[in-house]
Amino acid sequence: MERNQMRRQVALTRQSLFDQGFLDEQFIQLEELQDDANPNFVEEVVTLYYRDSSRIIVNIDQALERNPLDFNKLDNYMHQFKGSSTSIGAKKVKAECTQFREYCRAGNGEGCMRTLQQLKKEYAVLKRRLETYFQ
Repeated sequence: MERNQMRRQVALTRQSLFDQGFLDEQFIQLEELQDDANPNFVEEVVTLYYRDSSRIIVNIDQALERNPLDFNKLDNYMHQFKGSSTSIGAKKVKAECTQFREYCRAGNGEGCMRTLQQLKKEYAVLKRRLETYFQ
């Protein structure tokens, strides 16, 4: 009974990530690549995502401190970050990346800064939720 209850809880946690818009179908595609030979595939991919993307966030933070802002460089960093986020199905994070890139194209530094703060929030919430799911 306890084992079934745990499975049910994991399933509910997973479903809530989709229902609340944190993840999209790309995450399901990652799960489909997981098999008995590599039972922790998805967790490993997500761990790599957070390791690599945290470096990109540092680069973006540093680029936003420069004056004048190099919107092309900011857009390139965010393009890379968006690609990584898309690869794991991080739906809300990806949406913030899109908004940030629109502000880059408009030359709106204030918009970039506001959007990056929101992106960091979505990124942190998803990280906590996925850590709970993988436990």
